[in-house]
Amino acid sequence: MLKIYRNLKPYIFHIIGIVVLVFLQVLADLYLPTIMSDIINDGIIKENVGYIMHEGLYMLLISGIGAVCAVLASLLSSQVSVGFGRIMRNQVFEHVEGFSMHEFARFGSSTLITRTTNDVVQIQTATIMILNFMLRSPIMCIGAVMLAYSKDKKLTVLLLETLPVVAVIIFIVGKFVMPIFRQVQKKIDKLNLVLRESLTGIRVIRAFNREKHEKKRFDTVNGDLTDTYIKVNRIMAFLIPALMMILNILIVAILWFGSVRIDAGDMDLGALIAFLQYAMQILFSLIAMAVMFIMIPRAQAAADRIEEVLEVKPEIKDPVYSIPSGKERGYVAFDHVTFRYHGAEEPAVKDISFTAGPGETTAIIGGTGSGKTTLVNLIPRFYDVESGRVLVDGIDVHNIPQKKLRAKIGFVPQKSVLFTGTIADNLRYGKADATKDDVIYAAKIAQADEFVSSMKDGYNTMLSEGGLNLSGGQKQRLSIARALVRRPEIYVFDDSFSALDFKTDAKLRAALRKETQDATVILVAQRVGSIMDADRIIVLDGGTIAGIGTHKELLGRCEVYREIVSSQLSQEEMA
Repeated sequence: MLKIYRNLKPYIFHIIGIVVLVFLQVLADLYLPTIMSDIINDGIIKENVGYIMHEGLYMLLISGIGAVCAVLASLLSSQVSVGFGRIMRNQVFEHVEGFSMHEFARFGSSTLITRTTNDVVQIQTATIMILNFMLRSPIMCIGAVMLAYSKDKKLTVLLLETLPVVAVIIFIVGKFVMPIFRQVQKKIDKLNLVLRESLTGIRVIRAFNREKHEKKRFDTVNGDLTDTYIKVNRIMAFLIPALMMILNILIVAILWFGSVRIDAGDMDLGALIAFLQYAMQILFSLIAMAVMFIMIPRAQAAADRIEEVLEVKPEIKDPVYSIPSGKERGYVAFDHVTFRYHGAEEPAVKDISFTAGPGETTAIIGGTGSGKTTLVNLIPRFYDVESGRVLVDGIDVHNIPQKKLRAKIGFVPQKSVLFTGTIADNLRYGKADATKDDVIYAAKIAQADEFVSSMKDGYNTMLSEGGLNLSGGQKQRLSIARALVRRPEIYVFDDSFSALDFKTDAKLRAALRKETQDATVILVAQRVGSIMDADRIIVLDGGTIAGIGTHKELLGRCEVYREIVSSQLSQEEMA
């Protein structure tokens, strides 16, 4: 948890200010019972109205100073905690952005969201309480004990005898609560996971009439979280009543023994009232610290989860020294590349070698699970190879900074991803300074201009989350247009034409062929019709290359390719 609080460095002067203000507030609060004692002894008992008025106004002034210090301290505490939360969220988000796909899979999106939001809020809440109460309570407690001792030594012994009882109660409650708070954060993760799956999969749920099943699934995790919270609250509900009972017993004891001492002439009434005030300040300080000791375990659990994310060292790192690019532009080469996913027994792709250059279209085809997507994911370095090399422009991708490498590539993923915002904003995602003409030109090549122009707001049409107000084919065409706006050296289309009808597919490929004459095109496809005219077709089977060549060459010598073609085309079309 201490590692997390290193991020408070920008607010060090705020914290110093808070300490000073808290100290002044405590001095004011500790001085008030002394004034009250003097008013009782020298004013009320002696019936000195002028003295009462003078000391009363002085008391109001001290109270006002204490109140102003308290307000300013709370204001600064709020600024520190909110700013600290902002720093933490930025730090977690930026760190997660550097994760490889393996690290994303290790945590899962639901827990990363929880850690960036809920866990940070828990630390924020604990921070403001630490600044408001944990600084104030120990100073108040120590000061009140010293002043109470100065008023009456024997009653102070009675007061100190209650402190171990309070400490034991706080320790027992904290011991039970700490592990439960760790469970709470994990169950919030699970709740977020179920909720996220239910919202993103709502069409499937309705199509299969599984609403009751999902409701039951959500009720189960929601009920589990609720039961855990109830368990925590039951334990915490014991704390405050127990401490208040001790406080009330202590007050009765002080009044009892204090009255005996007053009767014996060992103590005056003003001292007893002041002592009683100090006793209440001590006990309320202990109650505040008790609440803090309950909040800190939850913040500790949240901090541990955030540290777990921040301590992950991304597998994919930029080189210490990058190799400058040569004269080659747009060349991609795989040199005996082998890659396996973490925990897998067999490689996803094995001993892959091929080259692709500008002006060429290299198509990759194969059965489901043959490694097509895995292969193209190695080019922008979403994963690192196990052995062999992936070369871009003659340089191993390990020796190219990730930002520079990906700037060379226009990547269209298998699943079209659009963001909330206008269509124009989405198309400019890879090139923020693209002009309106650039956007429209790319949309025309991707066969998207027609349906975009037919919309009421055209390119200013707002897209819903994930582009849910568009069809699958429309999303694919906008994803392709987004890559075209960038005008990269290398285009990677990962099964990006699967949702298009044959007519649109043919028109789009014809337009692409003209646009990408000087670029390298790597195309993953399931449909043979989309790749028949490719300069090079790579056939994958079980992660290995079963054949490389043109459509005609592969028909003659590659059995795997012939099976794929015969499953999609008639004998006449094959001929």
